[in-house]
Amino acid sequence: MGLMITDECINCGVCLPECPNGAIMQDDDGSFFIRMGLCTECVGTEYAEPHCRALCPVSECLIVNPRKAETREMLLEKHRRIELKNKIAAAMKAAGI
Repeated sequence: MGLMITDECINCGVCLPECPNGAIMQDDDGSFFIRMGLCTECVGTEYAEPHCRALCPVSECLIVNPRKAETREMLLEKHRRIELKNKIAAAMKAAGI
């Protein structure tokens, strides 16, 4: 379903550099949010569970986003699209495009 960061977040930032999909972002005011289009709950990555949840010192901070229902299969397909997009971007950069 993708995760979301609640108001319980203490803005410690531990999750920001650790997200394998780069889904966690920081607003100008210092608060964090998750881009639903990039969050796969770590499905398809090396992590068995959402890595941000494992690292977060606040247990209620990261919850499943109730606005977007996604199955495990949908999350895996999203992960595959993200990987393909990243490979294409890397190839274009290597080619100087």
